Amino acid sequence: MSQTDADQQRIALAEAWIAQDPDPETVAELTSIVDAVRGGDAAASADLADRFDQRLAFGTAGLRGEIAAGPNRMNRVLVSQAAAGLAAHLVEHAVLGQTPSIVIGYDGRKNSAVFARDTAEIMAGAGVRAILLPRLLPTPVLAFAVRYFDVSAGVMVTASHNPPNDNGYKVYLGGDDHGSQIVAPADAEIAAQIRRVAETRLVPDLPRGVFETASESVIDEYIRQTAQVAAAPAAQPRVVYTAMHGVGWQTMASVLDAAGFETPRLVEAQIEPDAAFPTVSFPNPEEPGAMDLSFARAREVDAELIIANDPDADRLAVAIPDAAAESGYRRLSGNEVGLVLGWQAAERAASVAGDSGPNGALACSIVSSPGLEAIAKAYDLDFEATLTGFKWISRAPGLVFGFEEALGYLVNPGTVRDKDGISAGLAFLSLAAQLKADGRTVADHLDDFVERFGCHDSGQISIRVTELARIGEIMARLRAEPPASVGGIRVERIEDLADGFGELPPSDVLRIVLEGGGRVMVRPSGTEPKLKVYIDAVSETGTVAERRAAASAAVSALDAGMRELVA
Repeated sequence: MSQTDADQQRIALAEAWIAQDPDPETVAELTSIVDAVRGGDAAASADLADRFDQRLAFGTAGLRGEIAAGPNRMNRVLVSQAAAGLAAHLVEHAVLGQTPSIVIGYDGRKNSAVFARDTAEIMAGAGVRAILLPRLLPTPVLAFAVRYFDVSAGVMVTASHNPPNDNGYKVYLGGDDHGSQIVAPADAEIAAQIRRVAETRLVPDLPRGVFETASESVIDEYIRQTAQVAAAPAAQPRVVYTAMHGVGWQTMASVLDAAGFETPRLVEAQIEPDAAFPTVSFPNPEEPGAMDLSFARAREVDAELIIANDPDADRLAVAIPDAAAESGYRRLSGNEVGLVLGWQAAERAASVAGDSGPNGALACSIVSSPGLEAIAKAYDLDFEATLTGFKWISRAPGLVFGFEEALGYLVNPGTVRDKDGISAGLAFLSLAAQLKADGRTVADHLDDFVERFGCHDSGQISIRVTELARIGEIMARLRAEPPASVGGIRVERIEDLADGFGELPPSDVLRIVLEGGGRVMVRPSGTEPKLKVYIDAVSETGTVAERRAAASAAVSALDAGMRELVA
């Protein structure tokens, strides 16, 4: 087929798309591109091909992508098709005689409220009882609402910490899934229904119905149950809080008040929802510079702790004073926070242990610190390493605490079966308050951890690509030419998870096990065009300082070695 024929075919697809698109903005955008293609614009032709040669895939992470026109973007047509496909799945799997049901939430991103309302109307039109949360709210509130309303499913419209012009569509299941995110085979079944809708129905022809709007009582109950994560504060640390231009503050403020904590000092420029995220390049606390305003505010008030949520408040970042840092503060890694919260959870499990001792499980993703397993062993708790994502972590049997290194923590599985940056922030603040009452700091507590469990240091390499094929090429090369050493440290074995490994289902992950207890994990990102490399090392001998130095040196060597391998 010639380029002209291909262009004409895509133009026909684009015009059919325009005819069913209810959004004037994306209609105008796509019309302009079509006109440019007709005029011979090569860049416009490539743009149209990118939008129409493939479809934004629906998987276990739901949907996520740039807001723009076409099937390979997030827009009202795609969301309407997704809603109708999900509705068909719920109707098909409904118990005979029962009406399927769904609760829908949304954050402060561009089009979140519109996508949520479209979803609610289309669900109602398909015979599904649809409940829309009353206002923009954190993702953990939606995850809680799935169980609170005992519905068949939940949808959260959010792109979490993605760039400003992205949005997404996360799906949760009720019933036997207890409000966890979807996993196989539900993801493929829903995707098939969405494709069927896209191929056989036009958006204007999808029936729409009347949905319910939830009262504030669901939010009040989330606040009440979340506040129970913490005991009455023994002291009041000086805290700075930022919502990173997201939706976390109003709910976090209510939870802290209900738990008896003073109102934190705020990063005012980032406290209100703003879909443009004007003060950060990427609205992700992990990104360089994202917490600079928090550090500045902390210096002003001599803060003892910084708590940051990402825009939909399902993630938590923590920073503490550090005289060696240029800013005077250091953001703890996700592994550091996860291990501290895991230790706290293990202590709590021990305090309520029965005659047979503590019971329950600690869980983390396979790319998170092995230090959590050391805690579980020390407290005679079960431990489970899962594939990445809380869709897996939340399903660990007997779970009392779970985390992943990407700033996600599940501290109250009885309330929310997903990562929750609000409850995790309260749990960490409660720990800091007790430490302050005892005349100690978080930094002291981290030293105590190293003394008891060894130094579990970690690092990460993230390679952003413009062509997704590049990631596959690197993974293929590592499989075909496995290294005998990394950074001068001997490789003991390489475990390829492509066909599954042990209890783990198949996943595109390589686990490189090294002499001395080190480990490197390599995998493609599930939500961004990135290859991610996770590095872990441990040192259990010598003083605290010696353990830190040895583990840090090992991480540095592995980092340098892996950068050569994936270049």
